[in-house]
Amino acid sequence: MALPNGVLVHGPRSWACAIRQEDGRLEVASALKRFRAADVSMPFLRGPARLAESLAILPIVKRKLPAAKLPMQSRGVVLSMLGATVAVRVIRDSRRLRPAAQELLSGLFSLAPAALALRGSSLAQYHGAEHIAIGTYEHGERATKEHERCGGHLVGPLIATSAVGNVLASLAPERVRDRARAGAQLGALAASTEIFGWMTRHPDNAVAQALSKPGHELQHRLSTAEPTPDQLEVAEAALQACLELERDDDSHDA
Repeated sequence: MALPNGVLVHGPRSWACAIRQEDGRLEVASALKRFRAADVSMPFLRGPARLAESLAILPIVKRKLPAAKLPMQSRGVVLSMLGATVAVRVIRDSRRLRPAAQELLSGLFSLAPAALALRGSSLAQYHGAEHIAIGTYEHGERATKEHERCGGHLVGPLIATSAVGNVLASLAPERVRDRARAGAQLGALAASTEIFGWMTRHPDNAVAQALSKPGHELQHRLSTAEPTPDQLEVAEAALQACLELERDDDSHDA
């Protein structure tokens, strides 16, 4: 996860976060995870487990690194989230749109807070630094700012599965429709994560390439930017701290 002033890196059993303080100092914190989504191997539970793991780590990061800035701390992002919520409700209450059109538009409006958060150049640059650091480590040569496993590639599958799930939920009796939609969103997350895993295993498949296209364009045009050397140093520090914990944990298991 890119932050406005740093990078948070996840490993299977640990996490590490590095930030650049306003005075230029580099600060790093890391720890082993208490809940490990990597231990959840059952299909359709893996995606929600990873989301729960990511959310559980954020308050720990803030305790260890109080100066770390989270994207959702921005007032503009909060207002955008409220605006998107209102817009989605208006769209779903509209009788002029067919259910499929309602859900497609709702999915697009739901991306607005993330798009606003990424408008800040530092966040996009740290996102690019995260990809370059990880890609270079994985491939052994200087990587680009786009990465094939970026969460942005979930956009295509998630919009498609959310639209299908919510269309089906809209057919439920009105008294249980909100619960049906909540269930549809959870199901869409689980399904899109499984689809994303399939996409990364079959990058040459035409369907996989079509589904990854929105995420690639999002990375290329909006969510990443070329980092400065200082920002790349931050991302590399977070990655190295995470790798050290992973290696230490391996040695203890041995």
